[in-house]
Amino acid sequence: MRGCFITLEGVEGVGKTTNLEYIHQRLKAAGKTVVVTREPGGTAMAEEIRELLLQQRAESVSEMAELLLMFAARAQHLHSLIIPALEQGQWVLCDRFTDATYAYQGGGRGVSQSLISTLESMVQASLRPDLTLLLDLPVEQGLERARNRSTPDRFEAEKQRFFEAVRQTYLDRATAEPERFAVIDASVDLAQVQAQISQQLQQRLGVDPA
Repeated sequence: MRGCFITLEGVEGVGKTTNLEYIHQRLKAAGKTVVVTREPGGTAMAEEIRELLLQQRAESVSEMAELLLMFAARAQHLHSLIIPALEQGQWVLCDRFTDATYAYQGGGRGVSQSLISTLESMVQASLRPDLTLLLDLPVEQGLERARNRSTPDRFEAEKQRFFEAVRQTYLDRATAEPERFAVIDASVDLAQVQAQISQQLQQRLGVDPA
């Protein structure tokens, strides 16, 4: 039986790292074999591409180069890790996936959504996440949290208006695909955020509550 593919999305500072680990532990407690990964990245080659994408640099990076690097990393990730794991019946939990490309390269950079859709079909065929948990909070609040972390990478250094466009694209996609997306209010305290996540895992995937 094919495994389940869960993705976690959101702008900077929404708490993805903390809640990814929470979801991982919940799935393990429910008896699932779980592979935790991230995008861009997830394999040795894809992680090298991630470094190219995130590194601050004097040279201007074209939107097309950025987009194609994202999908190059994704193609390798799918080939080497995600698809084999799902075929073996494992559950895959991924920190960001193609919705992030629609949000960051599409919404943030202004790349054509139809072009992203074409590349999505080429690289993924019919594969889509079974559940996408979108951690959502006001951009200003998220950026304030993010400032207290490490030195910003090339994406984190963008202006607030960039992230406003990213957030809106995420919300638009959630509205368009309610059967796949669950929007989680990440502006509340951590216990309330995780209670929302737990409820969605139970209702949508039948994962027993803790």
